[in-house]
Amino acid sequence: MMMMMMKIPQSSIPISRNSQCGISRVFRVLFCTTGTVTPSSSKDTLYRRLVQFGKPTPGFSIQGVLDQWVEEGRALEREELRVTIKQLRKFKRFKEALEVSEWMSDKRFLDLLPGDVAVRLDLISKVHGLEHAEKYFSNIPITLIGVHVYGALLHCFAHAKNIEKTEAVMQKMRELGFAKTALTYNVMLKLYSDMGNHDKLDSLMQEMEEKGIACDKFTYNTRLNAYAYASDLDGMEKLLMKMEADPMVTMSWHAYVVVANGYLKAGAVEKASSMLKKSEQLVRGKERRFAYEVILSLYASIGNKKEVYRIWQLYKTSGRIYNMSYINMISSLVKLDDLDGAEKILEEWEAVKEYFDSRVPNVLISAFCKKGLLGNAESIVNRLMENGMEPIAAIWQHLAAGYHENGDGEKAMETMKKAIAASHPGWKANLATVAACLEYLRGKVSIEAAEEFIELLKEKGCIPTELCDKFVAECQVRIRCT
Repeated sequence: MMMMMMKIPQSSIPISRNSQCGISRVFRVLFCTTGTVTPSSSKDTLYRRLVQFGKPTPGFSIQGVLDQWVEEGRALEREELRVTIKQLRKFKRFKEALEVSEWMSDKRFLDLLPGDVAVRLDLISKVHGLEHAEKYFSNIPITLIGVHVYGALLHCFAHAKNIEKTEAVMQKMRELGFAKTALTYNVMLKLYSDMGNHDKLDSLMQEMEEKGIACDKFTYNTRLNAYAYASDLDGMEKLLMKMEADPMVTMSWHAYVVVANGYLKAGAVEKASSMLKKSEQLVRGKERRFAYEVILSLYASIGNKKEVYRIWQLYKTSGRIYNMSYINMISSLVKLDDLDGAEKILEEWEAVKEYFDSRVPNVLISAFCKKGLLGNAESIVNRLMENGMEPIAAIWQHLAAGYHENGDGEKAMETMKKAIAASHPGWKANLATVAACLEYLRGKVSIEAAEEFIELLKEKGCIPTELCDKFVAECQVRIRCT
């Protein structure tokens, strides 16, 4: 039997009807972010004070903000703190959410309920790691350890891809009678699917059937994804038919997209197109933008330019068009080798954009450079600069690579220097382009220029220091031998 390196309290835990009914709620409370948190109508909300956008002011602390809020005579009860924590978690401000949770019990002296403990356990895991989460779990009073806490622990281990410990918690939940809903099983199904243990998916679903636990949309989609990934068309088709026949399952556009992707992976283009048509018919409301982006990308992968343009027109009727949507459309047309069409979309973006995003032109500039159409790429860069927009490092680097391929070493060298100058912390230079520039300098027998170039790379952290030293040594050797 698999053992866990952690303390799981043994069983004097009372299992009430309320505990078992809470199984569904725990996963929704912990892991679903689709709910809407309604902030105060005032601009001066607790959430806005807690979240420091940009650089925090000196002396800022979460506990200090909360203390001041109370000192101002404002009411701050358990439910408002919970709503604030939920909102912080929704926007992945886990550290701040954990500090609010700790203040809730340390300063307000509010007794934590099982749901509060479960949320804190999840936050500790995200902020400090599993070891701290396990230590916290081992010190939770036994009266508070129920389905909420076990559900959080299960998710912590699954999120960390720790199969052994996740399986141990799942077994404990079975023994305590907590594994009674699809939500619990879905955590295991997703873990096995992510880890490629597809053989375990069917046995889990069989266990659900034997216990009378109905599969939900997530259960089916997880299995459908696994069939598509493995190109098991027979299994995929049978499951799709089962879903369509199940009156408890509301078919979504996403399910047909998964199947379309499975067919495409197997080379069944006509069947993939048929599934995309079905998917499109189910697109509704707020999901339209995202759904159309996915469908458009798949039509590009199929090679159907006509459908790509048709979906783009549909997308444009769904409301505001975001920069990422333009990136998606331009990338799709580049994939279809329709560079003229991609350039028209770029010009459309330039005419209507609200915010400049250099990633939009970067897609097309990269494509032009790879095709040797440097004049087209230069034209876009010049247009950007004329409009006061500074190209990012990646754009200059694409041009440098293009100049190198075109045999213009000097221009490649100068443009690569611009890329390094425009780079931000964490940006890494393309080693092949760097090597090409150094090779050009070697041909000019200029060790000083080579060392200056490498020093610039090192200063900006664009390549690892050890590689910089290696490049210097190689240049010195080659130039001496020239």
